[in-house]
Amino acid sequence: MQRVRIYFILFFLLPTAVCFGQKAEAVLKYIETYKELAITEMQRTGVPASITLAQGIHESGAGNSKLVLASNNHFGIKCKSNWTGESVKHDDDEKSECFRKYPLPEHSYKDHSDFLKNGKRYAFLFELDPTDYKGWANGLKQAGYATNPKYPQVLIKLIEDYNLHSYTMTALGKLQESETVQLETKSDTVYKGVGGFKSLDETLSKEESKIPAEKENYPVGEFKINDTKVIYAKRGTSFLAIAKKYDVDLSKIFEFNEMPRMEIVNDDQLIYIQRKRKTGKDDFHIVVPGETVHSIAQKQAIRLESLRELNWLKADDKPAPGVQLSLKKKSSSVPKLAVKENYSLTQDSNKRISN
Repeated sequence: MQRVRIYFILFFLLPTAVCFGQKAEAVLKYIETYKELAITEMQRTGVPASITLAQGIHESGAGNSKLVLASNNHFGIKCKSNWTGESVKHDDDEKSECFRKYPLPEHSYKDHSDFLKNGKRYAFLFELDPTDYKGWANGLKQAGYATNPKYPQVLIKLIEDYNLHSYTMTALGKLQESETVQLETKSDTVYKGVGGFKSLDETLSKEESKIPAEKENYPVGEFKINDTKVIYAKRGTSFLAIAKKYDVDLSKIFEFNEMPRMEIVNDDQLIYIQRKRKTGKDDFHIVVPGETVHSIAQKQAIRLESLRELNWLKADDKPAPGVQLSLKKKSSSVPKLAVKENYSLTQDSNKRISN
């Protein structure tokens, strides 16, 4: 009789355990697929990567919901009156509601970041510490992002169960991606425990913490950043050849890029063929290890003098990794600085640009 009871319990519990395991596998696959997008969007707009991933997992059913399969809409964003793109009908709070449709998931991620960054009701969230995922989760509910009263708890549990906070730390430059603990699934377990992580300052020496710049797939030839004409020049390219090809005075090339005169490009980098703007396209930039004020100004197509003025920085100041630099409005305070070194304009301009 006892054996019959055990079989009876297993008969009902085993499918539930298998289903739970399959769900965890789907979540892990989702994280692996979209973690880089979440990190990139955090560095672009300031929306914590942990929040982006948790919302994506929840709103899209780990990429398997009917809505996301029909529209690539990973965040359940409805059309609203200002939406001019494609749309799909989907039952939510009401029948056949209008939801935004995207060509690719990447567009959904970008629109989600912009939706939060540009929405007045979400502005207070960007005053929070980006590592405060609980504050962000509760703030999203407070701002009316979702009607589910337990929405914050859902996001917080996902972040803590799957260690999504580590991707926020990676975006801030406080954790190398290789240090992010990878979760594993097996048929008899949902996932293995998640270990802790240390900051770069705790785990690496000063020299080891210098992270080489990432290579970005910039277009060949002339393109624009922040509505400013620029090229991505390869190491060894003659500055004179650039000036002749794009019909720009040679002296102006060095003036536009706020760098000393030299014959050839000393490393693969962005070279502007038009004067940069006084403000950036984004609201702010989060400093990552290895970046200088000059390299940030190049990446954001903002004048070096303007970037310093907006953030109360002196010529030899170097902001610490993880701090937020304002690109449009005057910052309310001086950012935390790294240990002072001799960072002159010449030294800045000879550094590898972090893209």
